Amino acid sequence: MPRRKRNRRIQVPPVIKGMSVYGIRGRKSNEVILRLEEYEAIRLLDYQNLTQEEAAVYMDVSRPTLTRIYEEARNKVATAFVEGRDLIFRGGDVYFDKNWYHCNSCKASFSDYSEIVNQCPVCSSGEITSLNEYFAD
Repeated sequence: MPRRKRNRRIQVPPVIKGMSVYGIRGRKSNEVILRLEEYEAIRLLDYQNLTQEEAAVYMDVSRPTLTRIYEEARNKVATAFVEGRDLIFRGGDVYFDKNWYHCNSCKASFSDYSEIVNQCPVCSSGEITSLNEYFAD
């Protein structure tokens, strides 16, 4: 029996829920799902230019596990580019460093250390969602 997967730490959630293909008409939605831990691996390794050892520490996983996550992410991104498919960020075995929220009115994302947030700091709207629900499967 395999052991249970350990949740991966995400520092900053994606600013978007995904990317859509431009220039292809009349196609059925055939999306590629990029899990949040895969997004985080690309963000840390390619965007922030960290080493695999440093990124593994940030994500709270071993270096070989990070390598497997990163390879899967690269394969999914390549598939989306080559085949002209939408790329959607969703799900995964993750937890956030802080409590992150999304405002449904102004679409802002923000974090807070308190347990309960009643309104958006940007537009003062009460229509906010926890990002754990926002990126859920």
